[in-house]
Amino acid sequence: MKFADVILPLALPKNYTYTVPPEMEGTVKAGSRVAVQLGKQKKYAGIVKSVHEQPPANYKTKPLLDVLDKDPVVYPTQLSFWQWLSSYYMCTEGEVLNAALPAHLKLSSETLLLFNDAYGDDFSALDDDEYLVAEALHIRKELRIDEVQLILDKSDVYSVIKELLEKKVLLVYEELKEVYKEKKENFVQLHAQYEDEEQLAPLFNELAKAPKQMELLLAYLHLIKTQGSVLQSELLKKSGATVAQLKGLVEKNILWVEKRTVDRVPGGGKIEVQIDFSLSPAQEKALSEVRRNFEEKPVTLLHGVTSSGKTQLYVKLIEEYVAKGKQVLYLLPEIALTAQIIRRLQKHFGNKIGIYHSRFNNNERVEIWNKVKSGELQILLGARSSLLLPFRDLGMIILDEEHDASYKQQDPAPRYHARDAAIYYAGLFRAKVLLGSATPSLESYFNAQQGKYGLVELTERFGGLEMPQIEIIDVKKERAEKNMDENFTPQLKAAISNSMAADKQVILFQNRRGYAPFLMCTTCGWIPNCKNCDVSLTYHRYQDKLHCHYCGTRYPYPQTCGACGSQTMVTKSFGTEKIEDDLQQVFPKARIARMDMDAVRNKDSHNKMIQLLEQKGIDILVGTQMVVKGLDFENVNLVGILSADSLLSFPDFRVNERAFQLMEQVSGRAGRKHGQGKVIIQASNTKHPILHYVTMHDYKAMYAAEIAERQRFGYPPFFRLLKITFKHKDQQIVEQAAQVFGNWVRPHIGPRLVGPAAPLVGRIRNNYLQEMLVKLPRDTKVITDTKRLLQEHFIKLQAEKQFRSVVIVPDVDCV
Repeated sequence: MKFADVILPLALPKNYTYTVPPEMEGTVKAGSRVAVQLGKQKKYAGIVKSVHEQPPANYKTKPLLDVLDKDPVVYPTQLSFWQWLSSYYMCTEGEVLNAALPAHLKLSSETLLLFNDAYGDDFSALDDDEYLVAEALHIRKELRIDEVQLILDKSDVYSVIKELLEKKVLLVYEELKEVYKEKKENFVQLHAQYEDEEQLAPLFNELAKAPKQMELLLAYLHLIKTQGSVLQSELLKKSGATVAQLKGLVEKNILWVEKRTVDRVPGGGKIEVQIDFSLSPAQEKALSEVRRNFEEKPVTLLHGVTSSGKTQLYVKLIEEYVAKGKQVLYLLPEIALTAQIIRRLQKHFGNKIGIYHSRFNNNERVEIWNKVKSGELQILLGARSSLLLPFRDLGMIILDEEHDASYKQQDPAPRYHARDAAIYYAGLFRAKVLLGSATPSLESYFNAQQGKYGLVELTERFGGLEMPQIEIIDVKKERAEKNMDENFTPQLKAAISNSMAADKQVILFQNRRGYAPFLMCTTCGWIPNCKNCDVSLTYHRYQDKLHCHYCGTRYPYPQTCGACGSQTMVTKSFGTEKIEDDLQQVFPKARIARMDMDAVRNKDSHNKMIQLLEQKGIDILVGTQMVVKGLDFENVNLVGILSADSLLSFPDFRVNERAFQLMEQVSGRAGRKHGQGKVIIQASNTKHPILHYVTMHDYKAMYAAEIAERQRFGYPPFFRLLKITFKHKDQQIVEQAAQVFGNWVRPHIGPRLVGPAAPLVGRIRNNYLQEMLVKLPRDTKVITDTKRLLQEHFIKLQAEKQFRSVVIVPDVDCV
């Protein structure tokens, strides 16, 4: 007898084993989806991890219900990757499956209510609600839960269903449903007898008295010549005809309509390479160094200053790997970047490139998944989640802006870091990894300095352009002298005017969205806080509401103080909305746009705004971190950083590194094509050492200072950090749980355990939080043993009755 270990899309510590029925033995393969039953009735689609002959010792196995795929949906390589992710990041394989698989490939059962014919048709013993459901079931024979909710016009219908079950009026059946559906379109074709041009002449004469049908035919002939195939919807739009008029041509056997499956997402097929640029001597040297490093090491760090032409090196390397028939994954930290990069890549590789990120719908994701699995997509551009796609023959992974914190998944599990996971994943294929950045993470640069990674440096901008000139303005002094106009110093205001007069564009960076980070009563100092989180509310003027950026709750603007009742509420500090508002006052003729999470929520809004800026439809762009990362605008010659102090004041050991990266990256948007750009940084603490490093564009000096501090205090890259968060609605219970857990593990871990303590924001979504930090030395055995010890004590803690409902979240390599 054969058995199958099945990964279910649930956070189960172990995978279930099922019996493989004899008739399925030839079709059950590792990586295939199978229908299984869990518990009494619930059905799921799981993924077969392995097939073997060893029955489980502790329970009697159930049989597999069905095999859902002829071919596996993932390869053994992905299953190995999933296992590593779950082991390293302390989560379950079910959680990894949930993150990896598109929703339409994850099937769970739908509850169907069936009428029990044995009950008969006498419903006199039923109450009103029960009668309505029973009568509908008697007529329809089966109903879904949502249909019962419509019949009774209420959402809570389970008590009624329970009563009908107990009275044996109905039976419950769980049905697995395939959700993904191919997209079908109607295509119009000309009958074969008219394909000869000589046959068309009499046809035109015949249609002379039917001008609309004539227009239809002419429109068809134009579209077939220019496009090669004709969609019914496009034909009707071009000709201005109706479906009835098209039907007339079909009935005359002139045209015929065929339903065909079409791709929702373009891309895939043979790549046609068109490289229309030449590398500079510095780029040529860097490219040959990357190739040489790849011969000796699987990972190379490309440290190139902003606008040094790293993307052109990527294009050359992609060309080489595509020529070998390999797949290439190009990772970016933000969806916002994909629009501009895809246009660049399409210029060189045509429209055969795939894109994958969270803005695609579930059907689109299934189609991209299948194209990657079949190898039809050779080049894929995507955000963090595209790393979980089932590549067939991966040759290279490019991680652009590798320093970016967005590469780390926060919630839900698996809380993986795409950079580290990409290096492991590439190793399974013996593929190469290229990490690119103008401001590498300290960990990556340290690994390169230690010889673990190859290191290639591009120290000059493409085309011999100079690095932007940086000027630091003392905001405290300007405020004291009352020179400020709203939040703009006279120097920044003059520079914006000069840029606009020269027909150039400006980017202003403020790392806070909304209008004002908080409101305050000037009488008593009261600040409105979120009811669910221990955090002040951000005022969004365009919606005239207060938002909690942690739980998403919105509140009306308070007309009076919640404490003293006075009407002296004022906004404090400023966000991107306030800057946009101020700009319209100071520069009324300027075309101003804002790029933050609130302004670019839709699928195509990033792309439209970037294109508008490229086409000089925007004079001043205000934005958060979205404007920092890798965007290339040739007409931007001025960048303003409005509040450097807010970047330098976070209580985090990475604060200096992150502030340098943000300021250097946003500075790099200036002067990328025509002459030297200018950057104005407004700050109160102008003596901060990071501002000096940014002014000098001196990454190595920043690295030397920070790496010494990290070594002294035991932080990455010298130690790995593992954060454990405890959550519960009762503050006392969560504090006790964290304390008990700390007392249990401290004798084993010693001074490497820090905490427990409440974090800066101690309550989110009505859950109180306690955190502790474990510092792990760079020793694989110690790390593995510590994780095992922690997981054993997680189980032990939740076995205690009073702590059963405490949620424990381990976050490995937290950032």
